Amino acid sequence: MANTARQYKEYQSAEQVKKVRVVKQRTSPFTLGEKVIAMVFVAFICIASLQIITAQAEIYNTNKEIQNLETTIVSQQNINDDLSIQISQMSTYERVWEKAKELGLTLDEANVKVVQQP
Repeated sequence: MANTARQYKEYQSAEQVKKVRVVKQRTSPFTLGEKVIAMVFVAFICIASLQIITAQAEIYNTNKEIQNLETTIVSQQNINDDLSIQISQMSTYERVWEKAKELGLTLDEANVKVVQQP
């Protein structure tokens, strides 16, 4: 019997040795899920930065167009002011009277009508 008990103990210890798990060594410190999450995060950051850069470029172009239009408006206002000054200079009574004399017109007091300016 002693021999049988010894064989049984040897059999149990042999089975216990066989049940030892083989631990696989990881080749990377990160799991596949962590890598996927990191790649999604990097892709999101890239897309967001591209959107921001595109928006800034559009804002820059719009501001440039606004500045060009403001410059055009200022130059047109200067031209309009110059033309207004010329109109006021050319519409003086003395200049109109000189032009009338050049064209051979005479002043007839009976035909003069006074017109009110608005």
